[in-house]
Amino acid sequence: MTRPAILVTGGATRIGAAIVSGFAEAGWHVVIHYGTSAHAAEALAQALPSAETVQCDLADDAAAAAMIERLAARLGDWRCLVNSASLFEYDGADDCDRQIYARAMQVNALSPARMAQAFLAHATSQAQRVVVQITDMKIENSNPDFFSYTMSKHALAATIPMLAKSTAGSTSRIYGLAPGAILASHDQREDETEISHRLNLLERKTDAHEIVDAALFLASGDLRSGSTLFIDSGQHLLDQDRDVIWLAREKARGAQGGAARS
Repeated sequence: MTRPAILVTGGATRIGAAIVSGFAEAGWHVVIHYGTSAHAAEALAQALPSAETVQCDLADDAAAAAMIERLAARLGDWRCLVNSASLFEYDGADDCDRQIYARAMQVNALSPARMAQAFLAHATSQAQRVVVQITDMKIENSNPDFFSYTMSKHALAATIPMLAKSTAGSTSRIYGLAPGAILASHDQREDETEISHRLNLLERKTDAHEIVDAALFLASGDLRSGSTLFIDSGQHLLDQDRDVIWLAREKARGAQGGAARS
C-alpha cells in the first residue's frame, strides 16, 4: 500500500465520518474505528477507495492502547491519529452524575490519551506523525450544561501541551481541534439548529467541511505542536450562560410570545 494511513476513532458517524471521507478523498488509507456502529462503518468503508474498519470499546483503555499497537505493527506509513470518538451525555453543574462522569472521563479523556501515547511509541512512518485530539469550544466557553462531558474535554485538552512537550525535539506533532455547534445533538431537532448553530460571533452555521479542512491542515504538521484550532465561527469567544440548545429554545419561546402579544 502506497497511501499514508490515518485512524479516525468514532469514524463511522457524524463528524468522524466526515473526517474519514475527507481524508479518503485526499488520497489517504483510512482506518475507521467504531464501537457499536458496525453497519455504518462497513458501509462507509465500502464507499471509499482505500479503507478498513476496526472495532474497539473505548470504555476499556487497555484494549484501546492494544488496538493501536496492533495497527502500528502492520501499517508501515501510519501518519495520523484523530481521536474523534466521544460520549455526549447530559448532567448539570447542580448534580454531577457519577456514572456519566466515569464514562465521559474514560472514553473522552483517558482512552484518547493512552491511544496517543501508544501511537507515538509504536507507529512508524518516514513522514511526520500527527495526533489530533478533538476537544470542544466549551473548553473556552463553558456553561453548566453537560457538566461531566465538559470536564472530560478539559482533561483531554490538557493532554495536548503535555504530549507536545514530551515529544519536543522530534518531528511528531500534537494538536487540538475544537469544534463548535456543527450537527444536531442530544435531543435537538434538526430544525432547531437553524437558531442554535448561529449563536456565535459571525451568526453563521459552521459546516462540517470546515472541520475536515482543519483536520487535513493539521495532518500536514505545519502548525506549532501543542496548538489548538477553534472551528466555531467565534463561539468560543463568547460567554454563554447555557448550551446553545437551551439558548435557542429560550429565544424561540421569546419570539413566539412576542408574536402572540402582537
